[in-house]
Amino acid sequence: IMIFVIATSKLKPGCKADFIAAAKANYENVRAEDGCIFYHLNEPTDAGVGAPVDPDECVYVECWESAEHLQKHLQQPHMKAFIEKVKDMRVSSSLKVVKPA
Repeated sequence: IMIFVIATSKLKPGCKADFIAAAKANYENVRAEDGCIFYHLNEPTDAGVGAPVDPDECVYVECWESAEHLQKHLQQPHMKAFIEKVKDMRVSSSLKVVKPA
């Protein structure tokens, strides 16, 4: 079953540009992984609808062929290196995994 991931990072003030640079540097590695359908980092915007915007937040939206592919992704050396690189930039992070209804 295809799954979607919404991973939110609350960043320390002044860390957003470095976080985005580290994320983009890892895109090629992640997108080459077996089972990756879509993987992109996003910045919140209200898009004119009044949605809340936190200037120190970034949100990954991902799509994987299966939960097994996601689990393998999280164990990849490039992901472990990325997590280590950004750990001091984050205040907190959350992960939501959803599947089509």
